[in-house]
Amino acid sequence: MRYPGSEKLEIIRTVEASHLPTRRMLETIGLPSTTYYRWYDLWSEGGVDALEDTAPRPRSVWNRIPDEKREAFIEFALEHEDLTPRELAVKYTDEEQYFISESSAYRILKAEDLITAPRHIVIKAANEFKDKTVRPNELWQTDFTYLKVIGWGWFYLSTILDDYSRYIIAWKLCTTMKAQDVTDTLDLALEASGCDCATVAAKSRLLSDNGSSYVAGDLAKYLEGKDMDHVRGAPHHPQTQGKIERWHQTMKNRILLEHYFLPGDLKRQIGDFIEHYNNQRYHESLGNLTPADVYFGRAEQILKQREEIKKKTIQTRRLQHQSAAA
Repeated sequence: MRYPGSEKLEIIRTVEASHLPTRRMLETIGLPSTTYYRWYDLWSEGGVDALEDTAPRPRSVWNRIPDEKREAFIEFALEHEDLTPRELAVKYTDEEQYFISESSAYRILKAEDLITAPRHIVIKAANEFKDKTVRPNELWQTDFTYLKVIGWGWFYLSTILDDYSRYIIAWKLCTTMKAQDVTDTLDLALEASGCDCATVAAKSRLLSDNGSSYVAGDLAKYLEGKDMDHVRGAPHHPQTQGKIERWHQTMKNRILLEHYFLPGDLKRQIGDFIEHYNNQRYHESLGNLTPADVYFGRAEQILKQREEIKKKTIQTRRLQHQSAAA
């Protein structure tokens, strides 16, 4: 409990005027003897003013981000308004070669009133897949989602997503959801990944739901001809395909901010967003790497480079602190 200086002085005078021994009196009022004698010394040396509590002096923090770096980060954030504090911290580290942690990025932006509420409510499809993949092209997830073009009706986006890296390998905007649309998308994926001509011991497996296009006999024949296994999730359990379901939500949150009157406009917007998603958007579950970084095997090199930047930045801050304190 904190006491004002006047109350501390009243306690000192009460103890001095008591006929009881000092220790007994302090036990009676519940005040530690060390606290009493510290108050007494302060009062003896400086009077009642010395008994007032003073705010602690701020200590010098060696790892504090210099003001010029804070200002540079704020300018960087204003140039990339669509990025979250986490994405800004990673992008700034990669591009400016100066490490800023996610928490520091948030505090800097919060102090400048640059933190806004999320644009969309995020709902997680599932925690994680039970049998995790260990390499690209080991398992492909596929599904359809629907998008509307005003005056034209509904169109259906068929996507092939690599389970390991979340990289969008291939996609096709279709007018139907037939087995032929699935095989056409798979042809694009096999060509884009090189799996159609590469000789590998284990072919990619395909993971889908139980939609009519995925249980069709034509698709089964196609996969058998390509020597690909087909895994289907349990009915009414979309969490099995959680990664591609999450991709659909991420894509629609951006694509559906606008209305489309021509299929070509919708197709162009989807293509632009997939380019951004694959090559520029940092994915938290991938260690703040892009899907392309993981899919094409650049992950280890990038993470190593970031660690070196972090060590160099911390060493620089420590030397600047020692120089200022000398």
